[in-house]
Amino acid sequence: MDVRALLAGSELFNGFPTADLDGITASGEVRRLRRNDLVFDEGQEAVELYVVKTGRVAIVNSSPDGRESVIALMEAGDMFGEMPLFDGNGRSAQARALEPSVLAVVPYAPVRATLERSPQLLWHVVRILAARLRNTNADLADSVFLDVTGRTAKRLLELAGDHDEFILPVTQEELAGMVGASRERVNKALAAFIRLGWLEQGDRRYRITDREQLARRSR
Repeated sequence: MDVRALLAGSELFNGFPTADLDGITASGEVRRLRRNDLVFDEGQEAVELYVVKTGRVAIVNSSPDGRESVIALMEAGDMFGEMPLFDGNGRSAQARALEPSVLAVVPYAPVRATLERSPQLLWHVVRILAARLRNTNADLADSVFLDVTGRTAKRLLELAGDHDEFILPVTQEELAGMVGASRERVNKALAAFIRLGWLEQGDRRYRITDREQLARRSR
């Protein structure tokens, strides 16, 4: 795997000087995961960040009673695990592979050293934080203005991307965590879409048959 090319295309390292990026790449490694392998756990000490080469990784928060909420889904090219680099705290969530995945792993130390030598590069960090804040605001608005059915429609469209036919990359329990509702209520929403003729389902394979109506329900 070309770790350097993967890092160069990521939101943090895009635009780093060649020499600095070469040094950071030299300190990195490749990690391969099986489905359900933990990348890190909530509260764990943090010393490295990650960029997804292939596969999918869920960022998960857990409640005291064991319920889970999937707060983000990391796919090819996405970076995660960088927050403790800047605040020095432990992991704020759990990261778990949803399918066989390959990650580029970069220790914090050379990244921190580069940013200290060239503080103008912190503008990359500002852009990342601004984008994360916008996403958080959008998720908060969804939780206020959309019901479970609307949030389910929106998550399905996000997971499908530009394709009408797709395999759901998460279990129904994980989908419920992404929606922020119980599995029963999410299944009820899926059944309604199928009954209305907006969606067809066979096991974990879905086909969107009326994208316009599904999109309208997600707003």
